[in-house]
Formats: sequence, C-alpha cells, structure tokens
Amino acid sequence: MAGETVITVVGNLTADPELRYTQNGLPVANFTIASTPRTFDRQANEWKDGEALFLRASVWRDFAEHVAGSMTKGMRVVAQGRLRQRSYQDREGNNRTSIELEIDEIGPSLRYATAQVTRAASGGGGGQRPAQQQQVSEEPWSTPGSSTSADAWSTPGSFGDDTPF
Repeated sequence: MAGETVITVVGNLTADPELRYTQNGLPVANFTIASTPRTFDRQANEWKDGEALFLRASVWRDFAEHVAGSMTKGMRVVAQGRLRQRSYQDREGNNRTSIELEIDEIGPSLRYATAQVTRAASGGGGGQRPAQQQQVSEEPWSTPGSSTSADAWSTPGSFGDDTPF
C-alpha cells in the first residue's frame, strides 16, 4: 500500500515469541527485537555498542504459529515489515502511543549460525502446529519427483566431465 513505512531490522529476540489466540481463534505472536548498532573505535582499538532499539513486533495467522515454533530468545533475526502507530489509554487513563512492527517476513540471521528449514504442511486456514510439518526431500535443491530420474544434476555424487545438456 502506498505511503506505508516498510523497514528491515536485524537484531536479537529478547524473549520467546508469545503465541496467543484472539476470541475468534486467530493466532498472533508478539515479541521484541533488540537491535544494537556497533561501531569500531579506532582510538581504543575496540568495538563499542551503541544505544539499543527495542522494537515490539507482531505476526498473525499460520505465520504466527510458524514463528512461535521456530524462534527462541536470543536468536538473531532479520525481519521486514510495516511500522504501525497505535494510540491507547493506559490503566491510569493517560493517553499513550506505541510504534510496533507488523512483520511481513522474518527468518534467522545466518551470519553467526546455521539453520535447517522445514516446509510447513499446507493448512486449511486453521493453521498447522510446527510438530505437524512435513519433511522436505533430503536433497534440498532437488525438484519434487526428481530423486528417481536420471538427471545428472539431481543425482547426488554423480560427477563427470560432461554437462547434462
């Protein structure tokens, strides 16, 4: 949508995502991403941490269940989404405003870690728990049904000087 503020944030989760369900049964996961800039101080010859940004984030529907089942406290993530401003009254009656990130995409940062991706089973709208996910082929770059074909690119360990085309 035109005029929306889309940002990408790299940081660490401050706690496990909190999965809740609305009164209509719609899943939502809420969490906070802490993003701390680092700069190298040439005078002291060391890295210095800047002021941390703590950004509340939310994700909805099946996506919320995937995030809650996959991400944990301390995990470094790359998240992209739209900033949302929300006004409300606190318990004392004071008017407050908060800015939150409505996540469009999120995943682990692979700068200092590795990840194993498992494709989620297609849900019928109600959502699938991560424990009910189906395993993808052992060969992650193969196409469905190619494990039995004679295609030289899809047969692990078959190397030769001839290109298959």
